[in-house]
Amino acid sequence: MRLATRVSCAVLSATLLTQLTACGTLFYPERRGQIDGRIDPAIAVFDAIGLLFYIIPGLIAFGVDFATGAIYLPDAKYSVAPEKLHEAVGADGQVDKAKLKAIIQRETGRALPLDDPRLIQRVGNPQQLASLGMHLEG
Repeated sequence: MRLATRVSCAVLSATLLTQLTACGTLFYPERRGQIDGRIDPAIAVFDAIGLLFYIIPGLIAFGVDFATGAIYLPDAKYSVAPEKLHEAVGADGQVDKAKLKAIIQRETGRALPLDDPRLIQRVGNPQQLASLGMHLEG
């Protein structure tokens, strides 16, 4: 193959590869998992630029950003500092669900169904607790 053909194939491949990835997912991976909210205009514009050049990759970029939730602007608060969760942990190391629910609602403004029977609970190990500044009594 001639050098010009190789260069044009490399440029085309690189361009298609960048257009197949969604802008919001690349720029803001911490936003993934959001369900709804206000759409980030910058991400929408970047995805729309993909539509101008290549219809299918642009649609894929929009689809991936909407499916992952990365196109939505984050809420003012969507996490709770671990230090604030200390009051929900009893002296025996058990978590009081009512206190935990109250802390989460106070800090984030969202009411989580912590009494739902479908809720999956996992037990933390001592290393995870130590990283949060907690320790097991025992």
